[in-house]
Amino acid sequence: MLTAFARAFKTPDLRKKLLFTFGIIVLYRLGAHIPVPGVDYENVQQCVKQAQQGNNNLLGLMDMFSGGALLQITIFALGIMPYITASIILQLLTVVIPRLEALKKEGQSGQTKITQYTRYLTVALAILQGTGLVATAKSGALFSGCSVASQIVPNQSIFTIVVMVITMTAGTALVMWLGELITDRGVGNGMSILMFISIAAGFPGSLWAIKESGKLAKGWIEFGTVILIGFVMVALVVFVEQAQRRIPVQYAKRMIGRRSYGGTSTYIPLKVNQAGVIPVIFASSLLYIPILIVQFAGNSTSGWSAWIQQHLVDGKPIHTVIYFFLIVFFAFFYVAISFNPEEVADNMKKYGGFIPGIRAGRPTAEYLSYVLNRITWPGSLYLGLIALVPTMALAGFGGANANFPFGGTSILIIVGVGLETVKQIESQLQQRNYEGFLR
Repeated sequence: MLTAFARAFKTPDLRKKLLFTFGIIVLYRLGAHIPVPGVDYENVQQCVKQAQQGNNNLLGLMDMFSGGALLQITIFALGIMPYITASIILQLLTVVIPRLEALKKEGQSGQTKITQYTRYLTVALAILQGTGLVATAKSGALFSGCSVASQIVPNQSIFTIVVMVITMTAGTALVMWLGELITDRGVGNGMSILMFISIAAGFPGSLWAIKESGKLAKGWIEFGTVILIGFVMVALVVFVEQAQRRIPVQYAKRMIGRRSYGGTSTYIPLKVNQAGVIPVIFASSLLYIPILIVQFAGNSTSGWSAWIQQHLVDGKPIHTVIYFFLIVFFAFFYVAISFNPEEVADNMKKYGGFIPGIRAGRPTAEYLSYVLNRITWPGSLYLGLIALVPTMALAGFGGANANFPFGGTSILIIVGVGLETVKQIESQLQQRNYEGFLR
């Protein structure tokens, strides 16, 4: 692998792409440490330290996707989360709105239009999320247990708040542009690479925090145990992410003029985890909504607010059960809207393709739907179990759940992006007759 990596740098075109990607990553991480104008940086640092010690998981998902920039309130505080949300919303609306579905079928021109809509929606969501973040920080609810939380934004004038929101929105637009630059001129999918870097940036700090909070052999036993769990999880995720059901497809021979077309054999790859990490993001976001409402309500200790604080926080049995079933539900929901058996069957029939032993048309669609439902069950259960690893680790690490780095969402994203990037480098190496990573 190291030899292949060295050969990749010896290839001029690939070396330029890799160096360009590394340069964008450095610029992205630099922006994640520049504070937003109008924020008291010292008070923010003090509150972040207290929040980490107090195991505050309120905005953990968004902070993870921003590489720790959210709680630091930097210019890249919103990170790529607005773009991810906008992409998911557009993908869901494509099934509902006929206009978007027609654009999707138009090919490259239609996809360009959908990408433009995604950018507009990203900016709108960035303004909304930036306003919510500034309002939460201004009221002191962002760090509810910090003594100087209300002093994070010393000057609370309208002008200062507007400048902060505009800065965060511009930061999100810049992150979106950097991601597109990587996609066009670098290696891999730009947004996925930035997401990968954001998550990986928090690993060293989380691992060291577990070592510092450990009690066995000055924390080294806990540290080694977490590393071992991480390797096991990565191996499991790689195994399942690569698993797929290959449905054989044959194409009948057709005579067009004097030439014969078709007669080839191929297959339809149906992954066990067809939905990817989307169900985990959906379920996490949905369960964060009531907690956010409680924070804006001022952490009241009566009625529904008290029930949410007692039962809908990480580690509680009700939260764990609801989280697991939401992941299973969203796995089936997302697969149902992202893979259309009827459309696949119609396309096969149009070009003379058929599954051996299955008649073309409606029987083919029913067979594909049957197989997809059967493989989605283990895929959804696997997602639910992987996502619950931090909760299960809570008992073993004395409540250090917030510092547990190998959470389900982070491992799924890192492994998925890593595999896809390596495959792209492998394909470019094969084009130049070099030995690649995966050989």
